Amino acid sequence: MKEIIQESVKESIEAKELFFKTNIPAIESCANTLVTALKNGKKILLFGNGGSAADCQHIAAEFVNRFQMERDPLAAMALTCDTSVITSIGNDYSFEQIFSKQIMALGNKGDIALGITTSGDSPNVIKAALEAKKMGLTLIGFSGNKGKLKEIADIPFCVDSKTTARIQEVHILLAHILCDLTERLFFNE
Repeated sequence: MKEIIQESVKESIEAKELFFKTNIPAIESCANTLVTALKNGKKILLFGNGGSAADCQHIAAEFVNRFQMERDPLAAMALTCDTSVITSIGNDYSFEQIFSKQIMALGNKGDIALGITTSGDSPNVIKAALEAKKMGLTLIGFSGNKGKLKEIADIPFCVDSKTTARIQEVHILLAHILCDLTERLFFNE
């Protein structure tokens, strides 16, 4: 077990070091994009499946409640939480439309859409991403190193790993950094 633990930690650290070595300018730009949108009264809409759905809820909570500082709430919403909406869309239309219909209902030009898919190809995430782009939302994409999301995102963050767990670990650290930078910039700290 000791070797498995050490190997997991080593792989996680390597994935993070590789990702952040090449993405710092994009992270700074993304934080500025988030701040501009929020200062203009816009919101962040987050969507993904499975562990990425949980990450969406986690990230939205950091923006709405607080991350590191006592401050006013920032507008963010995970589109993964309303089981009545999700199941009615899935039942009446298709699972592929569970996020795109919510983007259509809740999204406005200038809002931020943040889609997360470790494969980069989840059909419901791609459909929502395309809808967000069509409506004039800025699309931030968290993915692995393959798939369509990295091609269509305005701000793509692609983790170069074949292991879902390592990709998700980079995603949550990236999200925490973006929350931290956004609240510091927004509240001038």
